[in-house]
Amino acid sequence: MTQAPQLDPILENILDQARWAPSGDNTQPWRFEIVEPRHVVVHGFDTRSHCVYDLDGHPSQLSLGALLESLALAASSHGLRMEARRRMAMPDTLPTFDAYLVDSPGLLPDPLAAFLPQRSVQRRRLSTRRLRASEKAALDACLPPGYTVQWYEGARARLACARLMFANARLRLTMPEAHKVHRDVIEWGARFSADRIPDQALGVDPMTARLMRWVMQSWRRVDFFNTWLAGTLAPRLQMDLLPGISCAAHFALLADASPRHVDDYVAAGRAMQRFWLTATRLGLQLQPELTPLIFARYVRERRTFSRTEGMPELAQELAVQCQAVLGPAAFDRAVFLGRIGAGPAAQARSLRRPLRELIVAPASGP
Repeated sequence: MTQAPQLDPILENILDQARWAPSGDNTQPWRFEIVEPRHVVVHGFDTRSHCVYDLDGHPSQLSLGALLESLALAASSHGLRMEARRRMAMPDTLPTFDAYLVDSPGLLPDPLAAFLPQRSVQRRRLSTRRLRASEKAALDACLPPGYTVQWYEGARARLACARLMFANARLRLTMPEAHKVHRDVIEWGARFSADRIPDQALGVDPMTARLMRWVMQSWRRVDFFNTWLAGTLAPRLQMDLLPGISCAAHFALLADASPRHVDDYVAAGRAMQRFWLTATRLGLQLQPELTPLIFARYVRERRTFSRTEGMPELAQELAVQCQAVLGPAAFDRAVFLGRIGAGPAAQARSLRRPLRELIVAPASGP
């Protein structure tokens, strides 16, 4: 049996750290092709063909941006600068980057690199203690030029954001297209998962988790419980409303201009990753809240996302509510939403595929 070639130790460490970048539903939409010890091709992909949340692949492109930023951070620990160039001939469904690691004498390690494996999602309640001025200043300062953060603090603002997420969850949990996604991305009876979301990380109590597991086995059960037994109420309370109230603040990351193309979303993903890692360095926990922006874009662009009666009307109501909560300027320029606060790190979380599973053989031919 032929053994896999030995990886350059420095490159192996960089890739091993970078693979902890966040991705929607832990899809990890990237694979690595090793060309040389200082040249890696990042083969990106998206899930737009089967995931209603991955509109035009933009959420996956955010994740790819987070991966590239993670590569740069990990490389800095070895005195290397990462330079990424997108292959413009590749389709948007397969964003592909040549990542070069360049010797940079005098380059100091970025302190955020140490927090790459620690960063995770916390879906449970957090402290309502307001963020300190020093914490907000650090989070503001970590963003690259072209990005700012808008805060939604105080009991009234947190409640408005929580109600937005509660309404958003009603749409997600009553739509068959979303049920297919949820069914496939949850690993039941698990505290950790290498390629999905473990059910113990969802933020619901054990009884609700057991009921969800049984109900979600078929859409007929989901539809019956939603129609006759208020089946969405317990999950929405536990995963959306109560956590939305129990946090320090909600926030929106804003780009100077509304994102339009692959490179815009990749750049936004790099900014998002720096923000999230800075929160981790400060001992703060974070949970993404991206789906209201996604459904609002479906509405704004008059795109069909469900064939179920009533879903477009729910999405329209959600888009109006989202704009009212965020404000018109933030609504147009927001690239990422989330909630944040002090609290313990999640005891259950998504892990990552082993590095060897993420490495692909070089493509044949020129």
